[in-house]
Amino acid sequence: MKTKVIFCWSDISGYMAACWQTLNNLPDIDVFVIAFKSNTETAFSDQLMQDIPCQLLDLQERQDATLIKHLVLRERPDVLVLCGWLHKPYCQLAFASELHEVVKVMGMDTPWWGTLKQYLAPFVLRPYLQQISRVVVAGERSWQYARCLGVKTTNIMRGLYGVDFNALSPLYVKRVENYWPRSFLFVGRYAQVKALDLLTQAYKLYREKVSKPWNLICCGKGPLASQLEGKPGIDNQGFVQPAQMQDIWQSAGAFILPSRFDPWPLALVEAAAAGLPIICTDVCGSAVEMIRPYYNGLMIPSEDPEALAKALLCIQQYYEELPVWGKRSQELATAYGADIWARRWQEMINEIGRTLPTKQNQSLITADSII
Repeated sequence: MKTKVIFCWSDISGYMAACWQTLNNLPDIDVFVIAFKSNTETAFSDQLMQDIPCQLLDLQERQDATLIKHLVLRERPDVLVLCGWLHKPYCQLAFASELHEVVKVMGMDTPWWGTLKQYLAPFVLRPYLQQISRVVVAGERSWQYARCLGVKTTNIMRGLYGVDFNALSPLYVKRVENYWPRSFLFVGRYAQVKALDLLTQAYKLYREKVSKPWNLICCGKGPLASQLEGKPGIDNQGFVQPAQMQDIWQSAGAFILPSRFDPWPLALVEAAAAGLPIICTDVCGSAVEMIRPYYNGLMIPSEDPEALAKALLCIQQYYEELPVWGKRSQELATAYGADIWARRWQEMINEIGRTLPTKQNQSLITADSII
């Protein structure tokens, strides 16, 4: 008998579509996804979900708690996966009496920064967390936050996200077969948190330091797109669907992510899976797992255009080593392939079934575990 798993998610994406499809293909798992339709900044095509059982919500529907609960009850889940605690209609499902016997799993990618708000969070979130049986974190920084929320280590699993590694990994071989490209690539929302202003400033400084500067290719969408227009060496490709990104990944020589805030950016993991050296700021949560300085990339402070310009120059100076750096990136990304992701979730779901034979939730925290 298959285990029915419902994911209550925010925006759809190419990488999560690949993961859900792989999990749904397993013989003992039946997946259903409730998620938001494409938003204005990422604009991933709804066609990504065409082979995955799902219900995509428009702007009005995603705020309709009654509708969302009806969709969940209609599917009769064994396991309900909730994405964090920010979307109230999803959080309300944890308290629904009709779902009392359904096992609840919470995903979280928020990193631990030790702010006052985070120190108060265990007390604010306690009623919600008491309804949850397992927490799946994106990486080490969110694992630290989960512990500070009072979650017992036995109830935390790493590996919230995965990428379509099988589609991205062949691009390294194709890149090596030709001359390694002399260009930089940025993929992300054109928003303040991604530090597009810092990127253009640093790129201008870099161009002033070299006689033959590399081009900067940018892929994304958002309110700050105008900052890329008319800038020497910058090629704004706009938002590109995953199927069309293959040529762009292959034509890049190194990846850049200069974010001001980025809990666990998947673009960085996709770049590593495609076999690219990486430059990113230290606020990028996935850098903990993906970047080893001067081994496969460079990690710099945020809000420092001089440091970013220096990193761009360094990548160009290390040109002969970039294929080696790219291969190392790919090795680090292997663990986040969709097939590994699906196996990880399958084992967790099976383990839940063994430890919770009645399917009734057991709190993942205890009264004395709240800090």
